[in-house]
Amino acid sequence: MMKRIAVAAILFAPISLPAAAFGAGVSYSSCVGLVQKDPSLAEETARDWQKNGGGSAAMHCSALALTALKRYADAARELDALGRSHDVVNLGDRAALYDQAGNAWLLANEPTNAINSFSAALREVPNNIDALIDRARTRGMQKDWAGAESDLSTALVADQNRADLLVLRASARRALGHKADAATDILRALSLFPNYPAALVERGAMKYEAGDTEGARKDWTKAATGQGEAAERARRYLAQMELPRGK
Repeated sequence: MMKRIAVAAILFAPISLPAAAFGAGVSYSSCVGLVQKDPSLAEETARDWQKNGGGSAAMHCSALALTALKRYADAARELDALGRSHDVVNLGDRAALYDQAGNAWLLANEPTNAINSFSAALREVPNNIDALIDRARTRGMQKDWAGAESDLSTALVADQNRADLLVLRASARRALGHKADAATDILRALSLFPNYPAALVERGAMKYEAGDTEGARKDWTKAATGQGEAAERARRYLAQMELPRGK
């Protein structure tokens, strides 16, 4: 379904953040580089830099360091505050910061706060594709299928050939009981990529629910030959099919 695996790497998006250089050659790029090597030292450096006029760049480096230290909620609060900062004047950058905050909230296992951050990103840039997709996935995690479908439909207006989004919308539509619309999305996704594992897994689920056990087995068997999350899901479904009924 709509599982969302948030990763810290998504926070390292290019954002135009004004800042002055800080002692001993410390700059935004060097601070971010330090995050990879020694996040504790990077967080300390960013805090000192912030006290000495580092501004939003120092704050963002601090958020990255907090993420690397797995202090996800603290990082999310910092990123949300950055999104509200008057130092960040570009709407696209503000939206990106809120989107990063949302992903940090997901890492903190706080989906409601994540949705608030993604929604803030969309208030800055209403058709921000990344924020729409992230909010749709988070809504799916909360079983808000109607909200997820709405976000994905908006995202698909911008790019009708996103097979991954078609599969996600099919999943939401299936959960809503809109079987014909879900099947249309899967058909479209497979017309774009005939052996797309995620689409095969979803189509297999549709067949299984309709009582077509052998059809589901064929789709899942084909998807299971690949790598990645979809292949793993297909293998789990196949294993479950072999269990005695009632297990």
